[in-house]
Amino acid sequence: MNLFRASSILALVCLSALCVRPVAAAPAPIATLAELEAQARARTTRQARLPLSSSADVFLGLESFEPASSGRVPNYLRALAVKPATVKPFAHLIRTFAYGGTLSPALKLAMATRIAQVNRSAYGAVHLARLLRNTGPDGDALLARLRANQLEQLAPADRLALRWAELQTQDIRGMTDDEFRQLRGYYSDSEVVELTFTVSFFNYFTRMVEGLGLPVEPWVLDAAQKPAAAPAWTRNRTPPRVALLSDAEIEGSGSVLQAARRPVAGSAGLGLGMANSQRAMYRVPALAAAWRQFGAANGDSSVGRDILLQVSFAVSMANGCRYCTIHQVVGLRRLGVDPTKLLAMEKDDDALTPRERTAVVFARALTASPSTVTDADYALVKRAFQEVGALEVLLQTCNFSFMNRFTDGLRLPSEDEAIKTYREVYGRDTPPKK
Repeated sequence: MNLFRASSILALVCLSALCVRPVAAAPAPIATLAELEAQARARTTRQARLPLSSSADVFLGLESFEPASSGRVPNYLRALAVKPATVKPFAHLIRTFAYGGTLSPALKLAMATRIAQVNRSAYGAVHLARLLRNTGPDGDALLARLRANQLEQLAPADRLALRWAELQTQDIRGMTDDEFRQLRGYYSDSEVVELTFTVSFFNYFTRMVEGLGLPVEPWVLDAAQKPAAAPAWTRNRTPPRVALLSDAEIEGSGSVLQAARRPVAGSAGLGLGMANSQRAMYRVPALAAAWRQFGAANGDSSVGRDILLQVSFAVSMANGCRYCTIHQVVGLRRLGVDPTKLLAMEKDDDALTPRERTAVVFARALTASPSTVTDADYALVKRAFQEVGALEVLLQTCNFSFMNRFTDGLRLPSEDEAIKTYREVYGRDTPPKK
């Protein structure tokens, strides 16, 4: 399933029974790095919830954080080898989100590490802190503040970026309007999109690694086993007062617009043209392209589009995502779902099939608290969907953890045609508030 397929999945997927069982409003205490590192040391011998490949062919020529001569392949890539075509695009994706764009890799990896703390992801915390240390003095300084929980002592721009990561991980809408105005005082529109991309992706990543129950690689905990050198980062410290469109923005968004204007056959896609989410994403072309390429690498789903739509509904309703919920109604109508079922799904699970319900229950658990998903939770999904299908259900859950934060975090407006379809089904213009 193409995670970015011109807004079909971007929006096709959100409404489920979660409306009546939202994610708990009170955030859990944020884990310390010392706590997560201790958990990581105890996880080096655990059994992953799916096979971890050691096939040299799958990892040949891999774009990685590790030196080419090291032979080290992280378990998150070994796990994805269940769907081999996704391995290299995901390796490119995570490296691009860490090192691509215009913001400092140290700042983005500090945000990623904070997200791992909020989500209590031991695996994510040790991997991301290791990469943060590798970015040099700026990374060391940020990591020291994270370790001491002294974020208030950071420079205002860094403090606000880390607060954006923390708050948007706890709730997809993130900051209050007043606090967001402060953030905008330090970052341009494109930089705000990149900050939001960062939060969205590392919420995807921490849910993926915790949902799969990955063991921590011993070499991650060995200070002598260093990553490859991070690329040098420089920034123009006197940007213009008005942002200028780059060639990459013009070319990237132009190609997506052309694709969105092509007629969509049957029930595929949404028929809305270029979605507003895509218009926002292409303010940071390198990250948008990497996200799109990873989505394309997933190909057709073994579990079926209808199941993945129910998964996306579950995540988006749990998070209270306005934008995605409206889009999902458009997609389900195009898929031929009976409006009576759509109405029922807003209330409870009774209209779902047993397989849909299995996927939805797992998606809710991973959405609410990724570190508490159990082997038994994942085993139920594997029993219903087999090895590849279970991974697809998990990745679709992670996908909408990403999309909900991106779209509602940036308060993107819904397209007129999407609102029209939603109104026809529910008799109102917006979903009920979480």
